[in-house]
Amino acid sequence: MRAFRVVLPSGTRYWTVIDENFDVVKEADQFLRELRLSRGRAETTTKSYAEGAALFLRWCLITGRDWRAAAREFGLFMLWLKWTPGHGSNAPVVAPGPGAKPVRGEIRVNKVLTAVRMFLLHCVTNKLVPAWVLEQIYEVGDTRDLPDQAQGENGGMRVRLRARHRVQEPETDIDRASDEEVVAMFLACRSARDRLTLLLLSRVGLRPGQVAGLRRSDSHLMMDSRSLGCDLDGAHVHVARRQNENGAWSKSKKTWAMPVDFLVVQAFDQYALERLEQLPSRDSDFLLVNLFRPPYGKPVTTDAIGELCESLSRRAGLGRTITPRMCRHAMASNVADAGGSLDEVQALLGQKNPHSSRPYLHPSRARLRDAVERVPSPRLQFGGEGQ
Repeated sequence: MRAFRVVLPSGTRYWTVIDENFDVVKEADQFLRELRLSRGRAETTTKSYAEGAALFLRWCLITGRDWRAAAREFGLFMLWLKWTPGHGSNAPVVAPGPGAKPVRGEIRVNKVLTAVRMFLLHCVTNKLVPAWVLEQIYEVGDTRDLPDQAQGENGGMRVRLRARHRVQEPETDIDRASDEEVVAMFLACRSARDRLTLLLLSRVGLRPGQVAGLRRSDSHLMMDSRSLGCDLDGAHVHVARRQNENGAWSKSKKTWAMPVDFLVVQAFDQYALERLEQLPSRDSDFLLVNLFRPPYGKPVTTDAIGELCESLSRRAGLGRTITPRMCRHAMASNVADAGGSLDEVQALLGQKNPHSSRPYLHPSRARLRDAVERVPSPRLQFGGEGQ
């Protein structure tokens, strides 16, 4: 069993699960198609869920279990998942030795379990597996034991589900790229296109899929854009979810305008000149395209943006790899350090939930020091300077 990418005639892509004979597992395919086409989830989401479902079905196959009833032995699946290699191994018995390193970490295990739970929940809903499977993967309860504040205003009883199986994840912070690292990467860029890409990540805060999916028509860089049919003031770029031939996909469902400063506008200008020089006779509405290697004029991909950050980190001699996500964290933290409020960070990141912005904030040490020093001294407050 393995995940497999499918491209529909319309150009829409999603991931499914195929067996060793390259036949599609129809139950998993139905779930993944619904996830992508009916619920509008990203292609990367279906890939992650397809990989999780494939691991579960592979475990059932090599251990001789019926996947429709294997939920009652989820603990054994978790053990297999933690210690069994994903490729080139069909060993049904897991026997890790003393001091052995787990094959998959806690975060990866929990992601696989989430995918399997969603797959089985879909199968229960569509009467493909017995209803009792739901009780094996979730603790089914009601809201009567919750505090009054959590029961809602209508007072009616509601059913709630809580996952039974979950590995405790270590609490680790996602680091941000420092300003010094971003500047070093900027100086290591070899083209105006690469400099613009880096600024869109670290100064505008876009995700790689949003950067790769930008069109030239999304960029309104004049102080007054009413001639373009846009009534927003100042330079900005519009970020929208759409189907793209390069597979780029905006994770956010909303469409919003992101303000840009003079550094980004200058990078746009330099890239426009470079693009005109390299591709004078080629035309594409995509903003970032291949200029220096074939296929010329084709839009860059999300993977290419990740490879660019890795290459810039190495050429700048940073000693670690700066990822696009770390650049996004740097942008959010810089806005907060400059006095931006949480709702402003939320709007700039294009996030719907106000709590989603909090993990992106990494206060600088100087700002934390200033916060402590702003607290008045008790001696000055109550005893006076002479006490």
